[in-house]
Amino acid sequence: MNKLFRRKPIDAMLGQRKETGLKRSLGALDLAMLGVGAIIGTGIFVLTGVAAAEHAGPALVISFILSGLACAFAALCYAEFASTVPIAGSVYTYTYATMGELIAWMIGWDLILEYLLATSAVASGWSGYFQSLLQGFGITIPAALASAPGAGKGGFMDLPAFIIIMIVTWLLGRGIRESARVNNIMVVIKIAVVLLFIVIGVWYVKPENWTPFMPFGFSGVVAGAATVFFAYIGFDAVSTAAEEVRNPQRDLPRGIIGSLVICTILYIAVSAILTGIVPYNQLNVNHPVAFALTYIQKDAFAGLISLGAITGMTTVLIVMLYGQIRVSFAMSRDGLLPTFFSKVHPTFKTPYVNTWTTGFIAALIAAFIDLGTLAHLVNMGTLSAFVLVSVAVIVLRRTHPELPRAFRVPAVPLIPVLSILTCGYLMINLPPETWTAFVIWLAIGLVVYFLYSRKHSELEK
Repeated sequence: MNKLFRRKPIDAMLGQRKETGLKRSLGALDLAMLGVGAIIGTGIFVLTGVAAAEHAGPALVISFILSGLACAFAALCYAEFASTVPIAGSVYTYTYATMGELIAWMIGWDLILEYLLATSAVASGWSGYFQSLLQGFGITIPAALASAPGAGKGGFMDLPAFIIIMIVTWLLGRGIRESARVNNIMVVIKIAVVLLFIVIGVWYVKPENWTPFMPFGFSGVVAGAATVFFAYIGFDAVSTAAEEVRNPQRDLPRGIIGSLVICTILYIAVSAILTGIVPYNQLNVNHPVAFALTYIQKDAFAGLISLGAITGMTTVLIVMLYGQIRVSFAMSRDGLLPTFFSKVHPTFKTPYVNTWTTGFIAALIAAFIDLGTLAHLVNMGTLSAFVLVSVAVIVLRRTHPELPRAFRVPAVPLIPVLSILTCGYLMINLPPETWTAFVIWLAIGLVVYFLYSRKHSELEK
């Protein structure tokens, strides 16, 4: 039992940061852009319509506020940990220091589920918007190469989804500085597109469309919050960049909290205008923002929204795949995954074998598996990570009160407990089949741990 819950000393973690071959080149603005790049994407351009039509109605605004609050509590916990233990691996690293190896392994396995499936799911959404854009120019991809098997469209593979992930993989293999530059440019474009929708749409809002405000009751609002939570996934990926930040103690909290605040404000504005333009029961479409502009006969701007959605999803792909690679890098360095995952390229200073392996697996999943039903599973993985990082903050305050903390969560243990309760409440509102799939994934992780990871752990040596 002692071996299962052995903890990695924080001093050893900080020593690893000094020895790492990763290049430190990111500042606070880059981190905020990474966060916004990860957050604004599929959630706002795709899920808002479904959540309004099937769950929340015009009260979608409240759904976004509830999800935003759950994320805000967790973001404060991430900020304290990221500034105190600025090591790659995010919540996996934090739980290794506070709750032991087995729990750290399980949360690392959980993060693999979150980031890998999120990458593949977003690539599938990217493919749909890209094909729609091509059709505007009279170009149609053959049906066999336009969708994954099981999507009901007669496809053999989703070729655009496969290609975009491989392009992002190549970019990440070149280096984080280059990837951050591309991400920053795309983030500016998609924020401009979102602001364009707000500026145009606000003049076409009809207050009567907000009545009834809560057609499915408060339970519908909560179900909507659990659904649109997918729209917030990504700010936690900022913490995976810890070892590539020039001043992590100062810049990581700014990047994490700043990106969440920006996106929450934009989400509330977009959802209010969206349900004010179009009656909520007509929003069950896969392109609700573009649909709203078409609804008010602004077709030219609807095309721009599609371009913004493609740009937005590309930045999500960059950050999600980046987060997955850095988590498996940290797990490999600890011996829990094979060592080739932590080999750093001598020129580009990136974990290149890890990058290409992870990218290829994500591309295959996106190309051959229909991921339309797996958004809830990604939400489950993220929420469980948020719960554990909140618990870890309370534990670290008790076990290491002397550690210097550049950022401190206010009102501990109240804020972490609120994070645990709100995230747990959203988890309870996820479908039963999501829980079943999640338990199966964790069971597979336990098998891998006992067959391989426990024996190869650096702490075992």
